[in-house]
Formats: sequence, C-alpha cells, structure tokens
Amino acid sequence: MKRPLRIGIEVQRLFREKKHGMEIVALEILKELQQLDTYNQYIVFAKKDKDLQCLQETPNFKIELVAGSFYPIWEQFELPKAVKKHNLDFLHSTCNTSVLKLPVPLMLTLHDIIYLENVNFKGTAYQNFGNLYRRFIVPAVVKKSKVVITVSNFEKEVIKNRLNVPEEKIKVIYNAVNRKFNNNYPAKDIIRFKQKYELPNEFILFLGNTSPKKNTYNVILAFAEYCRSASNITPLVVLDYDKSLVEAILEKIGQSGLIAHFIFPGFITSDTMPLIYNAATLFLYPSLRESFGLPILEAMGCNTPVITSTTSCMPEIAADAAYLVDPFSVDEITNGIKVLLGNKVMRGELSSKGLKRAAEFSWRSAAEKLLTLYNEF
Repeated sequence: MKRPLRIGIEVQRLFREKKHGMEIVALEILKELQQLDTYNQYIVFAKKDKDLQCLQETPNFKIELVAGSFYPIWEQFELPKAVKKHNLDFLHSTCNTSVLKLPVPLMLTLHDIIYLENVNFKGTAYQNFGNLYRRFIVPAVVKKSKVVITVSNFEKEVIKNRLNVPEEKIKVIYNAVNRKFNNNYPAKDIIRFKQKYELPNEFILFLGNTSPKKNTYNVILAFAEYCRSASNITPLVVLDYDKSLVEAILEKIGQSGLIAHFIFPGFITSDTMPLIYNAATLFLYPSLRESFGLPILEAMGCNTPVITSTTSCMPEIAADAAYLVDPFSVDEITNGIKVLLGNKVMRGELSSKGLKRAAEFSWRSAAEKLLTLYNEF
C-alpha cells in the first residue's frame, strides 16, 4: 500500500470571525475531507483569530497556528518556515496567493484573477494594496504550481488565456452550498427573525459591498428608478453596507427621500443568513464580475428567486434558474425588479428551478475531486 501523504493546506484567515468567500469554501472542503480521508496526514496552516472552534483537529488533521500579522510577511516569511518543519509532500495554498520560495511542491487554488484584468475597479486602500500584492505574486506562483485549481469553467478560460497556462494544468472544482441553506425552516422561525430585525412581509434582499465589482451603485440607481414608478414599493434590505453611503448616492441623484425604502438590519451572522434568504421575496445579485457567485446558490437553496448577471461565470452557475440582466445597465436591473415583483408565477417557477439547481452542487463532491488530485499529485 502507498504510504500516507503528508499534505499541507494553507488558509491564512480561516479562523476570522467574519469569513469571506475563500475562507467559507476552504472550511467546507476541510470538514468534508476530514470525513472522507482518515489515511493521509494533514497540517492546516492558519493565523490565530477569534473563531478557533470552526474547525477541530482529528487524528490525521493537525492545525498549526502560524504567528504574524501583515499578510505578505506572514505568507512569504512565516509560512515557509512553518512548512519546512513538517516534511510535507506538497502544500496546497487555497486563497489565490502563495509563497515565492517554497521548500516543497505547490498546488494552488486560484479563485479568480480579477485584479489582473484591465477593469477600473477602485476599491478601498486595503483592497487596492491587496490587488497590487496579488498582481505581483500570482503570475509567479501560478508558474511554479504543479496544479492550479479554479472554481468555474469561465475562470479556467480567463486564467489559461491571461497567464498562458497549459489547459491540462488547470482543474475545475465547483464550489457548493452548505446544507443549512434550505427551505425547511419552520414558519415561526422566519416570523421571529423578521420581528427581531423589523423586516416587512415582503422585501428585496441585496448583499451590499464596498467592492465596486458588487455593483452597489447601479443597484441603488435601479432601485430608485423602480421606486419612482411603483405604486406600492417593496423595500430593499441592504446587508454589509453603510447607510450613509446610500444616503450620499441618493442625495447625489436628488432622491434623498427614498432612503425610507431602504432597510439596514446590521450584521447578520452566518448561521442566520438562511433565514433572511427564506424571508426575502427575491434576491438581487447583479454583480459585475465573479469567479463563482456562491450567494446565487445560497438563495436558490432557500427557495428564493434570484436576479443575477449575464456576465462572467454567473450564467454558468445559475443556468436557467435565475432571471439574468446586464449589470452595467441600470434600466435592465430596474426592469428585472419590476418583472419579478409583478409576476408571482414567474417567481414560483424560478424558485422551483433554483432548488433543483442548488442541489446539483455539493461540498462532498468538491472534496472527493480534491482528494483525487491530492492522491495523484
């Protein structure tokens, strides 16, 4: 029998309290790997943070908390020192970047290369620095990686063409949706949730974000246009976005009074996100650019009709189970809102298709494909 592999998995910010997409993906796959593989030996490298309970050690899964604060210093200097201690067969870096001078072979998960594209996405200073770092690091680590994993066929083509990577070197492993995103929650739980956050019976859900690719500005303009023509306005619930930023946009377009139709419930924990999806009349996700678009499947799993974009990977992931709009067109987003709010039958059809579509993606399948790559590495 082949000896057990010694596999390192890097996911620096796995234990942070407010996890972003890459950490959520890594956590889901790690949990599935723990159940699937009790033979190979794993070392998970991460920074110490508040949510240390999200992943527990098992006999063949050990966690090493690597000290360090500034991201590039941690990755380029502290991580390789930690890797060197463990006599690994290879390291799997899961969050787009990795070590330039690594003492073992490298497998890289490259979720996207948006930061390399000629698109004028002006973000915060922190986001801009991160993009500059990735611009410098990613081409080099892709070149030295033996295998590059990405999350959609769309992104595979982008990576292949932009970085001149041989097609056989790039493997696609779809993300999936946690089982908690379902439509089996008791009605009383959803009612209690609405009461807690003072939500109306019907509302549009939008995950606001300061990243320009999330298209928040166009969404606000589109919703304002919808409000001007609607006789009975369904409010927009905005998560993860500051109310003052919306007020500034509305003031700029001379529609300050429309702020009354926006609801800002504040931070919603990951565990209660399924409840707000279930409570929503529709989910609005007209992003400009995504590598996968996990919230699309989360909403679908909760039986919520979805409006998303005709761009990048979103038609690939949504298939025929969402209403697609051009995210660069305020008029198309506005029309999508009007069409779905005005057509309950269409919303029902999309909800049914969405449930079936979400069920096609599983973390177990993703972990099985990853384990195959590990054993073949």
